[in-house]
Amino acid sequence: MRCGKMAAAAPSVPAAGAAWVPVLFISSILCWSYYAYVTQLCLLTMTNIGEKVVCLVAYHIFFMLFVWSYWKTIFTLPMNPSKEFHLSYSDKESLEREPRGESQQEVLRRAAKDLPIYTRTMSGAIRYCDRCHLVKPDRCHHCSVCDKVNNCVGFSNYKFFLLFLAYSLLYCLFIAATDLQYFIKFWTNGLPDTQAKFHIMFLFFAAAMFSVSLSSLFGYHCWLVSKNKSTLEVFRAPIFHHRTDKNGFSLGFSKNLRQVFGDEKKYWLLPVFSSLGDGCSFPTCLVNQDPEQASTPGGLNSTCKNENHLFPAKPLRDSQSHLLTDTHSWSDIGAKAEKGKVGMSNPALTMENET
Repeated sequence: MRCGKMAAAAPSVPAAGAAWVPVLFISSILCWSYYAYVTQLCLLTMTNIGEKVVCLVAYHIFFMLFVWSYWKTIFTLPMNPSKEFHLSYSDKESLEREPRGESQQEVLRRAAKDLPIYTRTMSGAIRYCDRCHLVKPDRCHHCSVCDKVNNCVGFSNYKFFLLFLAYSLLYCLFIAATDLQYFIKFWTNGLPDTQAKFHIMFLFFAAAMFSVSLSSLFGYHCWLVSKNKSTLEVFRAPIFHHRTDKNGFSLGFSKNLRQVFGDEKKYWLLPVFSSLGDGCSFPTCLVNQDPEQASTPGGLNSTCKNENHLFPAKPLRDSQSHLLTDTHSWSDIGAKAEKGKVGMSNPALTMENET
């Protein structure tokens, strides 16, 4: 699911300013909800001291995690592919001299022969970006900005985005649940006639409304994680050397989850980077497949030992290669998480994922 991205061109100043409007809107709603819940509901309306303390403590935990994950999603920057994917000066000259077609593809095949790439274009050619003059890493494309966070959501901040959706949903559900009894009192004239009445009413409506929209979006992204897909791959399946395969990057539910959240569960619920890999190479169940080889009973080919296989012999970084080489079954049914090293790649050096 970790789909790469190449940074988009810088927008104009007016466009850049307008792009922050959704973020400012969400931030203003968040600030108002803090005032309405803490001041108007908890401090001025609730009469039971124990209820006040419990609600305020729980609220601030959800609030802190919500703001933390939202901040990390917004300000974790995408990055261009690493230098190894850029063509050398001589390869660029050769590519410019050759006419389009097989001659150019020969230059690109030579440049990409040691790179960890499996996917191809619809015509079976090496994926190449004319704008950036580089061989595209798998699942890589020029990024589009998610308006909710004014940022590309990708490999380096996809975990943060998921946690943002999860904690914002929990935040809204918590507010709606604890505000419900006072919302009912509003309609039964059980509340004193103060401005708190209107804050309590609108707070419940806003929390309930956002809960519905967030639950559908969060559920969709949970499904994407379970299938190891980006939204782009849902609509256009990745094309490998032999065929198109919509599940080519799926390694089973457990391994798909670990690619996003890492091997150490203590980091899963915190907005700190723990995803496996570097965003440039991704394990695939089709690695080293050879149509002449027999398939294993699980439907997956054995590791290729032929020197003429179509993919690099060791294409993956160490932080992800164990996902292919461990002894657990590919379906991960009943599998236990490994105690391997957490993939603490620097988010500033990672690639981006389509939201």
